[in-house]
Amino acid sequence: MRCGPLCRFLWLWPYLSYIEAVPIRKVQDDTKTLIKTIVTRINDISHTSVSSKQRVTGLDFIPGLLPVLSLSKMDQTLAIYQQILTSLPSRNVIQISNDLENLRDLLHLLASSKSCPLPQARAPETLESLGGVLEASLYSTEVVALSRLQGSLQDMLRQLDLSPGC
Repeated sequence: MRCGPLCRFLWLWPYLSYIEAVPIRKVQDDTKTLIKTIVTRINDISHTSVSSKQRVTGLDFIPGLLPVLSLSKMDQTLAIYQQILTSLPSRNVIQISNDLENLRDLLHLLASSKSCPLPQARAPETLESLGGVLEASLYSTEVVALSRLQGSLQDMLRQLDLSPGC
């Protein structure tokens, strides 16, 4: 007698019943730890700091601090920073860019646990012309981006304690 897909599934059922989902608290703790790690990496390579309120001409496309961050706003902000960092030729920011990708994945897990639809973040059109800005002020772009990213991450850390919405 041949065992069809149903028989194979029934044979695996006892093993599948022991598999547990990752607790959402663990995902939230991992998210906080990764944010702290990224902030530490920025501190290690940061040249100078720039106030988030300080306006730097030509670099207005780099996000500043936002008052209230939802999970989708966090994801959109991180997507912008990730695109900026991957555009920089500096080797210092490669690991931070990779960490941002992992952080976005953790935010997606948090969002899905709350049944939040997270749209794929699109980079704004202003970032498409980033090449010209980088040629004119590469060092300034890196300093401002890292400084503002650090402030945004610290805000996200505070918001995660408050259990942000969708």
